[in-house]
Amino acid sequence: MRHMTLDLFLALAGFALVTVITPGPNNLMLMTSGANFGFRRSIPHMIGVGLGFPMMIVPVGLGVMQVFDAWPPSYMILKVLSVLYMLWLAWKIANAAPPDGAPEAGSRPLTFLQAAAFQWVNPKAWSMALGAITLYAAGRDLPAILWVAGTYVAMGCLSTTSWTVLGQQLRRLLNRPNRLRVFNWAMATLLVASLIPVLWV
Repeated sequence: MRHMTLDLFLALAGFALVTVITPGPNNLMLMTSGANFGFRRSIPHMIGVGLGFPMMIVPVGLGVMQVFDAWPPSYMILKVLSVLYMLWLAWKIANAAPPDGAPEAGSRPLTFLQAAAFQWVNPKAWSMALGAITLYAAGRDLPAILWVAGTYVAMGCLSTTSWTVLGQQLRRLLNRPNRLRVFNWAMATLLVASLIPVLWV
C-alpha cells in the first residue's frame, strides 16, 4: 500500500477537485436542474452524483476493468449504451421547459438512484475513476481505493453544490419562457458535445 502522506493527500484532493468541478455531463445536468427545478428539488440529484461516483470508484479499483481486458467487446457495448443514454438525456433537457416557461408536469429532477446509476454510463466518470486509481491507488489495495473514494465524496460536495447554486441563480435571468428554452437547448447541445471525445476514442 502506498502510504497516504499529507503531500500525497493534498495532491489527491487537488486532482479530485479539478476533475469534479470542471464542466462535464454531471455538472451541466446539475446546473440545468438548478435552473429548472431549484436547489431543494435538486438535492437528491446532487447526492446521487456526490455519492454515486465514489461508490463507482471502489469496484472499478478492485478490478471491474479486468472485464474489459478479458472481453473487449464489453467496452464497445458500454460506449454505445453511454452515447444512447446521454442523447436521451439531452432530449429530455432540451424539452424541459414548455411554452409557459414552467417545468412540465411530467418533468422532474433526477432521483438519487438515477443520478448514481448515471455514473456508470458517464464517459467522464470512467476517465476520472481510472485516472484517480492509476495515480493514487496503483496497487489496487482497498485502503488506498477508499482514500480516493472518500476524497471524492468531499470534493463532490463542493462541486455539486456550486453547480446547482449556479443554476439556481440563473433562474433570475431565465424568468421568460424563451430564455429558459434557449438555456435548456444550449445545455442539451453542450451535453451532446461532451460525447465527441468518446466517439473518437
